[in-house]
Amino acid sequence: MNSKIIKFVGAAFYLLMIVQEVYPFQNKDERPNILFILTDDQAPWAFGASGDPNAYTPNIDKLAAKGVTFQNAFTTTPVCSPSRTSIMTGRYASEYNILDFIVSPNHSKLKYDPNVNAGLDPGSITFAEMLQNAGYHTGLVGKWHLGDWASEEGRKYHPKNHGFDFFMGLAGGGASPVNPELEIEGNLQTVQGLTTDILADHAISFIKNQTEAPFLLCFNTRAPHSQWLPVAEEDWAPFEGMDPILPNPNYPDLDIEKAKKQMKEYLASTAGMDRNVGRVLGALEEKGVMDNTIVIFMSDHGYNMGHNGIKHKGNGKWITKTIPKETENINAGYRPNLFDNSLKIPAIVYWKGVAQAGRKVDQTVSVLDIYPTLLEMAGVELPSSSKQILRGRSLVPLIKGEEVSDWDNDFYAEYSMVNYATSFLRSYRTPDWKLVRDFMDPSRDELYHIAFDPEENINLIHDNRGEVREIVADLHQKILDKMKEINDPLLEEVSVNKEYFR
Repeated sequence: MNSKIIKFVGAAFYLLMIVQEVYPFQNKDERPNILFILTDDQAPWAFGASGDPNAYTPNIDKLAAKGVTFQNAFTTTPVCSPSRTSIMTGRYASEYNILDFIVSPNHSKLKYDPNVNAGLDPGSITFAEMLQNAGYHTGLVGKWHLGDWASEEGRKYHPKNHGFDFFMGLAGGGASPVNPELEIEGNLQTVQGLTTDILADHAISFIKNQTEAPFLLCFNTRAPHSQWLPVAEEDWAPFEGMDPILPNPNYPDLDIEKAKKQMKEYLASTAGMDRNVGRVLGALEEKGVMDNTIVIFMSDHGYNMGHNGIKHKGNGKWITKTIPKETENINAGYRPNLFDNSLKIPAIVYWKGVAQAGRKVDQTVSVLDIYPTLLEMAGVELPSSSKQILRGRSLVPLIKGEEVSDWDNDFYAEYSMVNYATSFLRSYRTPDWKLVRDFMDPSRDELYHIAFDPEENINLIHDNRGEVREIVADLHQKILDKMKEINDPLLEEVSVNKEYFR
């Protein structure tokens, strides 16, 4: 063969390999389906494979055994709406002025302000939109909580205006665990039965009705969000006679009886969610698409149950016998926080032939990373930075088990609590230290040496040792740098303590 022809063929073959590496799925039917499971309020300890002695989650445990588990996964803000904003957009929620959980217009205790926390900006570009535009059939079953569409004005916040071809579920943050009011085929209706089962039924129906690959299904469970009971008898059975082990039983004045009772209820709700996750995964098996479906399992944020004397998440509530009274900025009983147990989440990825079964990843990752990860998995280019700035990074190298020597394990979190309290929390965390600033009230600042105090029991913010003050100064500057990078609206907030910015 002529040498020029050989060189030409060789060059063409090389070019083809490059194209295949960048765009591995030339035929859309070869691209993987994606099942993204997002649980609600599930702590990183609230599944059996974590080693927790109380949890009962056999289906999630099996998924972890078949996939990769991220040991240090975090949310950016430890309440529902801001966390979901970061998941869907790959950006901090403050960049969209979503500061706290979005209040429904018919909320009985809080004033609805249509100018604050109203919903996810329709101009944003969600990962669902990117996959939809790339030919994926997209569906969302379950909780949205990124804008209530009770009014005509609110329709712009509907999931179908954010990249989903199909939606059924609930708009707001809560629904009854039994006989809920849900949107089905565009209409609100009361459905008889356990909410956790009803949502799974519709997720299974979505999978069974798929005739064209590929699909993206976001299965956003309601459980284990409170109210926890009732649950199915089989979900309560593992906890019937349990005397649960509390994480911090010696915390001063802890209401042990109440904490144990609510621990059982919370974990029973988690068990019901786990049972239905098993049903949805079974539908993939039954349809014969499990091997070509990537499953990502995670929660929107963590949860406390006696940890540090509180229950709940970033808008924590004291679970002590004596409840602190209301102050000028904090409603009675509330404890705003950025504890790790509020920020940390369970995170598992199953990807047959790619994710090594049973492997655990120790690098720090966050919900910001979901967007670029999903797009790389699907072979979809990232949006141009002029349209959508992404704050996260793809987890695919970690999922594949590649050596990433320069992975940054620092983590930044934010929470401007405006419902039930006013507390402007910002935090910077390294593998060794964690600084939390409350820009509303410096007396609530915290510093933890988490390498030696992972439970965050000892606040060192008033430690005057030189080396500690240097650490505080360094982490404080990192907080300010991040706030400036994302143009944090707190920089212009008139009620913050300006001494922080000097």
